[in-house]
Amino acid sequence: MAKIKVKQVTSKINCPQTQKRTLEALGLRKLGQVVEHDATPAILGMVNKVQHLVSVEETK
Repeated sequence: MAKIKVKQVTSKINCPQTQKRTLEALGLRKLGQVVEHDATPAILGMVNKVQHLVSVEETK
C-alpha cells in the first residue's frame, strides 16, 4: 500500500473546530510536524478537508 507524508505548513489559528480536530486525528499537533500514513480513503479524505493547511508527499 502506498504511503504519504503529511506536513503541517500553516497555523490552525482561526480555523473551524472541525479542521482543528481533523489535524489532531492525523497526528499533527505542531507547525512543521511531519507524520506518515497509509494512503487509505479515510486518510485521503481527512487530508483533502485540510488541504490548505498541509502539504502532502507520496513515498514508497
